[in-house]
Parts: sequence; C-alpha cells; structure tokens
Amino acid sequence: MPPAVLTGTGITAGYRNPVITDVSLTVHPGQTIGLAGPSGSGKSTLARVLALLHKPFAGSVTIDGETVTRFRFGATQRTRIGVLFQQPRLSVDPRFTLRRVIAEPLKGNQERVTELADLVMLTDDLLDRRPHEVSDGQLQRACLARALALRPRYLICDEMTTMLDASSTAALVGVIRAYQAETDAGVLAISHDDRLLTRWADETVRLSAPLRR
Repeated sequence: MPPAVLTGTGITAGYRNPVITDVSLTVHPGQTIGLAGPSGSGKSTLARVLALLHKPFAGSVTIDGETVTRFRFGATQRTRIGVLFQQPRLSVDPRFTLRRVIAEPLKGNQERVTELADLVMLTDDLLDRRPHEVSDGQLQRACLARALALRPRYLICDEMTTMLDASSTAALVGVIRAYQAETDAGVLAISHDDRLLTRWADETVRLSAPLRR
C-alpha cells in the first residue's frame, strides 16, 4: 500500500516571483506539524500549495502516494484536505447564515450540519445568524465545521487563531485534537505564536526570512 502522508517536495512557488524556493515538508497521519517564520517568508503560500489551491512553479505534492497533477478546481484530491484560513470574514459569503456556511460541502445533509455544529459548540440560535451578527470566534467555529464536513485526512490551519482571543483559540485547538484522536488526521498548523506551536505541534518547521532584493 502507498504511504499515508501529505508531502510537498522541492516546492518553489509564488505569484509573479517565487516566495519560497525548494521547500519540502511532510505531514503524517495523526501528527501536527507547526510551520513558523517571519512575515513574507512564504508560510501561506506553502499552505495554499499543500491545500492544492495554488500551483507551484516547481516541485511536487503527493497525497497518500498519489502525485497531484492538477490544482485548484481541477484537483480531484481536494476533498482529502480541509483548510481553515486566518480571516473567517473573508472566507465566507456574507449573505449566508452559519448553517449554510457549514452546509456548503454537504449537499443538503442537515443531519450532518447539526452534528458538526455540536462538534464545534455552536448553538441552534447562532446557526441562523449571518457573519455580521456573530463574533470572529463564532464565525471561525463555523468555518472549522465546514472544513471538517467531508472528514478530511489532513487539515491545514493557516494562522487560524490570529483574530481570536485565548479562550476561542483553546476551544478550536481542542476540537481539532479531538478530531485527530478520532480519525488519525494529520494537521499543518501555521502560526506566528511560538507558545501556541510549542503546546500544539509535535514538531515545528521554520521558514527563513525572505531575501532582500
């Protein structure tokens, strides 16, 4: 059987110009890998490549032994990876209720929506509110529920706690740890918060500061 890992090998990626060059990283099932580094070092770029949302200039991504050949909407392996972004208000449709945010990947499975809402500790009254009617922490809980909806094998958390207070951060990390314990999912946790990564990650990879041109 092929190895069950998410791996980026020799990744060079950016937009007009490379932001990261020849970076490799592996996430095993059940493992939490921290990713740290100064602003501009390419943490989010690497996260988007590993989430199959951004095609690298060079290098490869493999998921459970399968080499990824298409990125973005053409990536057939996308459902194996859940993603939680830094700013929840930029990652949801402001017209949607939280219930609809969670239901996006589920094709109308309301029983599963209720199950996920319970998992992230969102009450029924919150589910019928829109993003502007809830706190950042409550909205990020809905985004986490959406990210877990299809039971991904890997979860990429890109600065997910930046907008949150300490109690909301602890609650979300607790939900993710419980999900890992149940499913053996691998997690890539990206953060500027070294104390958080020390408590959360099994090991941390650090990207270097960008070269000045």
